[in-house]
Amino acid sequence: MTLADTQPQALTFECETGNYHTFCPISCVAWLYQKIEDSFFLVIGTKTCGYFLQNAMGVMIFAEPRYAMAELEEGDISAQLNDYEELKRLCLQIKRDRNPSVIVWIGTCTTEIIKMDLEGMAPKLESELSIPIVVARANGLDYAFTQGEDTVLAAMVHRCPEKAIETEKEERNAIAKLLNFGRKKEDIATDEAEYIDHPPLVLFGSLPDPVVTQLTLELKKQGIKVSGWLPSKRYTELPIIQEGYYVAGVNPFLSRTATTFMRRRKCKLIGAPFPIGPDGTRAWVEKICSVFNIEPKGLDEREAQIWHNLEEYTSLIRGKSVFFMGDNLLEVSLARFLIRCGMTCPEIGIPYMDKRYQAAELALLEQTCREMNVPTPTIVEKPDNYNQLQRIKTLQPDLVITGMAHANPLEARGINTKWSVEFTFAQIHGFANARDILELVTRPLRRNDSLKNLGWDKLVKDEFTSSEI
Repeated sequence: MTLADTQPQALTFECETGNYHTFCPISCVAWLYQKIEDSFFLVIGTKTCGYFLQNAMGVMIFAEPRYAMAELEEGDISAQLNDYEELKRLCLQIKRDRNPSVIVWIGTCTTEIIKMDLEGMAPKLESELSIPIVVARANGLDYAFTQGEDTVLAAMVHRCPEKAIETEKEERNAIAKLLNFGRKKEDIATDEAEYIDHPPLVLFGSLPDPVVTQLTLELKKQGIKVSGWLPSKRYTELPIIQEGYYVAGVNPFLSRTATTFMRRRKCKLIGAPFPIGPDGTRAWVEKICSVFNIEPKGLDEREAQIWHNLEEYTSLIRGKSVFFMGDNLLEVSLARFLIRCGMTCPEIGIPYMDKRYQAAELALLEQTCREMNVPTPTIVEKPDNYNQLQRIKTLQPDLVITGMAHANPLEARGINTKWSVEFTFAQIHGFANARDILELVTRPLRRNDSLKNLGWDKLVKDEFTSSEI
């Protein structure tokens, strides 16, 4: 290979016609019902949908999760029953037993096929029950399972208030009093004085509460006040959204939500890389600061300290290669971070590529490849898995990040794998959580290194090289 072959080039994009080997988007219920504490999610579908939720979410028999299945019977599908009356009966039972602040109807493939008018029934039933009903069609027609959250949040954008009514102001003040309990008025006033005057900023994306706090504090250090998060911990505390507000996303699969903010609520989207890894978090904070004409402070030292603390992990993967088969739409951000850690990435498979929403992330990926002096990866949208397996056989990467369907066959052929779904449920955002990403990435490498003394590694690699996939 000549020197010219290894020089970073511009990103190349390809599109194949493969199937989407991902979970169903109704799996977003698994984390959203826990995030929005006063909600109830009603998935409207067939028994197959119910079996999937039972197996995917694994709820204990004694638990009382705030979601349920409205299972469609033959009478529903053949239009022999009244859809409105059936849903009304179920929602009345939910209100009586749980009394949530909002009921979210999750439409499935079946409701699309039989043309069930959920959007038409919801307002009428909402007025009868005096409880908000949000309709989100998070069905298998999407590209990736994470886009289920995108559909739900886009539907909730319409429910965000334009101004706070008096009762809400009192509730919010009560919450503020609770959070500031035991603090002196002078300390509270000092905190408020630390903020720089700037337009309101709302962040969107479902993250665990500790990560929400971390990112909010990172912006506070720069004098930026976060006016709200979507989703909020409670539906009754949805952020106020007015024309001209600024919004910024924290996940690369929320393009529908971003579009809804801009088109329906006339907000201004901050196109920043996503806060995954120290490099991405720094770029995210810097971009928000630049929009508000704020000079960022202390980010060099903050990022350098994080990289220093990650050395025990980065030393294990430096110089190794990683291959993404495509599953959860986090692939570009994870690849960029791992390249910064010293890895190479020949291919990034991704189920769906929104170049407008991920423009800043793609630019950072290209910049990272130049600075690390490694070849830029090929980004393959809707990858054909058979073709990918052939490329994996040729490239022999050190690690393949893939969906659960392909992990065991690849492991049997001597290829180290990591389930991509684990990155969806792990805390990977912000400076403090970069270690968690590398813990997941290095685990199969550390495990298989410990097995080399047994001769197993060489045995399976020889078998893989001599066999057809």
